[in-house]
Amino acid sequence: MVRIERGNHYARTRKRAFMGRASSVRLASLALSVASTIILGLQDLDFWAGLGFALVAVATVVNTVEPFFAWRSRWVLMEETQYNFYRLRDELSYYVASNRPEDLEVAKIREMFDEYQRIWGELSTRWREYRRSGSPGL
Repeated sequence: MVRIERGNHYARTRKRAFMGRASSVRLASLALSVASTIILGLQDLDFWAGLGFALVAVATVVNTVEPFFAWRSRWVLMEETQYNFYRLRDELSYYVASNRPEDLEVAKIREMFDEYQRIWGELSTRWREYRRSGSPGL
């Protein structure tokens, strides 16, 4: 169970980091778009028009950064992984709690360990496929 908890902790930690980054980029993009629109709406001010166009350019860069790092996709991947670890933990906890120690089957525990390994394998495979492809979707 300690390994499952470690895996779950890892997924939770990474998920929070990716979620925060994805949210920050979205908020920055929104703020820059709003600011540039307001500034471009100001009339007869060459400085402000130039600044507005510069903000539009920065907003474009910010909108390009999110798909490049794919923080949202990685956040969702960690969310799925965390769900799988929680489900496995619950199954293992129920199995251990509902049986006397001498009635625990090594084969059943091995199946759960194999599921634990499968979860990590799926996470690793999807991550490698994403890294190879260079696309934001996981």
